[in-house]
Parts: sequence; C-alpha cells; structure tokens
Amino acid sequence: MRIAYICADPGVPVFGQKGCSIHVQEMLRALQRLGAQVSLFATRLGEKPPDDLTNTPIYPLPAIPNIERSQRERVALAANPDLRLELDLAGSFDLIYERYSLWSYSGMEYAQERGIPGILEVNAPLIEEQAKHRGLVDREAADRVARRAFQAASTIVAVSSQVKDYLTNYVSDEKVRVIANGVNRDRFSLPLIPSIAIDPETFVVGFVGSLKPWHGLSILTDAFARLHRRVPQARLLIVGDGPERGNLEADLSARGLQSAVHFTGAVTPNEIPGLLASMSIAVAPYPDRDDFYFSPLKVYEYMAAGLPVVTSRIGQLAELIEDGTNGILCPPGDAVALAIALERLWRSPELRTRLGSVAHHTVMQAHTWDAIAKRILTLANETRLVGGMK
Repeated sequence: MRIAYICADPGVPVFGQKGCSIHVQEMLRALQRLGAQVSLFATRLGEKPPDDLTNTPIYPLPAIPNIERSQRERVALAANPDLRLELDLAGSFDLIYERYSLWSYSGMEYAQERGIPGILEVNAPLIEEQAKHRGLVDREAADRVARRAFQAASTIVAVSSQVKDYLTNYVSDEKVRVIANGVNRDRFSLPLIPSIAIDPETFVVGFVGSLKPWHGLSILTDAFARLHRRVPQARLLIVGDGPERGNLEADLSARGLQSAVHFTGAVTPNEIPGLLASMSIAVAPYPDRDDFYFSPLKVYEYMAAGLPVVTSRIGQLAELIEDGTNGILCPPGDAVALAIALERLWRSPELRTRLGSVAHHTVMQAHTWDAIAKRILTLANETRLVGGMK
C-alpha cells in the first residue's frame, strides 16, 4: 500500500522533540513496519530524520514565514495548490492520511476526487485553540477550511471522545472514530534501566512535559510540598522544559524545596525510558477545565514504563485509568487529594508494583502505535470496500 502522510501544520516540526512531533514519527514507523510505502508531505521538517526514517521519501511543502498574522494565514491557505501539485508529481497513492491543520484542505479533497480513502487525524479543536492561545484573525476562513476538510475526508480519526464531540458540529457521528495516543513497544520493553542513580530509600515523584500552563504545575508543587513535610526523603524529578519553568522554580524555591527537586531540561525521546525508570511514581496533575480534549502521550508512556500513575479524573484519562486497578485518579485541581495519593503510594510498595504492572499490561494490549496503525489500515480498507473505491 502506498500512503501519503501529510502534515501541513507549521507548528509541528516533524522531526523535532515535541509530543506532536513524536506522534508523527511513530505513526510513520508503525505504518512502515506494517509494510506500507509511506511518503511524507510536510511544511516543517525540524531536525534531521532519525536513522530509521532517513529512507522515507520527503516532499517539502512551502514554508510559512514568520510575518504579520493575517498575512501568515493567507500564505498558509494559499499553499493548498502546492500540496495538490506535489501529490500529483509523487504518483498514485492508495491512502491519503493527514494530520489536520488549520489551513489545509486539499489533501482530503484530492483523495475524494480520485476515489481513494482520505483519513484525517484530528488532535485538537484547532480553531478554538488557535484563537485562545495564539490569535486567529480570519476565524470564518478557518471554519470554511475545516468544513471542507472534514466533509471531504472519508473517515476522521479523533484522539479523544472530547475531540469527537467537537467534530460532530461539522459531520455525522458515524464518520468519526476515536483512536487515542500510543507508545512504541520496543522503547518500553521491561525492565528499563534507570539513567539517574537513586538511593533505594528515596521516593521519586516524576513529571514529564513541556511545562505549559495547563499542565497543573502549581498543583504539583503544592502537593509535593505537603508530601515532603511528611516524607522528607521524597524527591521531585521534572523532565522537560517550557514557559512555566521559571514560575515553577520560583515556587519551589519560596517553599525551600530547591534541594529536593531535579530539572533535566529538554531531553530527546530516547532518554525518556531511562528517566521514567528513575521514578518511583509519575503524575499528571491537570487542573479542572471544561475543554480538556487531550490524549496525553506522557500518561501512556508512564504506564508503558510500568509506573504507578496518579492523574486527574478528567476527560480521556477517566476512561483510560481504572482507579485503584491500573492507576489512581484524583479530583482535578485538588492538591490535597494528590498529596494523599502520593503518600498512600509511598507507604505501599506492593500497591506501586501492582498498579504499575497492570498499567503496563493495559497499554501494551491496546495502545501501541502498531495497534493504532493496524486500525488505520483497517479503516482504509473498510472505506474502500463500502465506497467501492479503487
């Protein structure tokens, strides 16, 4: 099967280190492992491809310059004919698979016109996200593009049920399938080797992320401070970097906890398994919010590493985590409940072991990138059979 994988989002450096970048890379790998010939069409490549992706045919799309926002939007919209031309020049495909971006519609329309499956992966309500966090000048144009892309797609893949709910404002419920994030099985083959030497008596609370405002970092520092007063041997390991690091460091310093915390800074994906193996437990302390639509990659990787996970009872996480079986759920935004859960796990190594073991099994059974890629190809084949596509 020949697949055109499209990522026209200038905010996604395909070969970068961001979570969205890892998502693209892992999907490329998984599809190739299943025998597909995958060609990549991307606006922003980022760094050099990893060694195992260097043979992937790459068709660069026009770069979007860092200019005034309304002009930038028009330039991105005007790139649609370039994508169509690149698809034509690359030859015939059996499937067009695209990561939805604000201004791209021609990939799905190309698939529709040629009678081949067009699967659109939607990771977020991008119009609302862009308007809220970065600014959006021509919202009506973005909405028109979304309608064109969503309606032309033969199938839409949403990463969470919350994203699916959003999409049903545009298309029928039957057109959308929910397929959450996953992990690379090969990267999380147990036992993992810790990359940081930790005293066996030390209780390490770990967090991985890009330190964004919605990650609940103030909740984490409050909960850790409460834990540390009762468990002085507790340590906090923060993996990653981002805009909230300064506030986080200041908060920890004001609490006199700087000596109990280690920041790794930004790390490569290959470093994550060893750092997770250096943790006793891992947390995802999201605050309470009505628009929680994420499929947090970090939580799947925590679980794959065999870690007991403590996270907020919110959105997709309340579906993934069965409280007391493969993790612990806390009320979102509740630092006291989080601290109590952390101390409970410190007091019970047996509970930590059991939760981590079941968590690993949960992810490896149903949430690997290979399993996701198989579902994608199955959807493509079903679309071809039902629609009589060539």
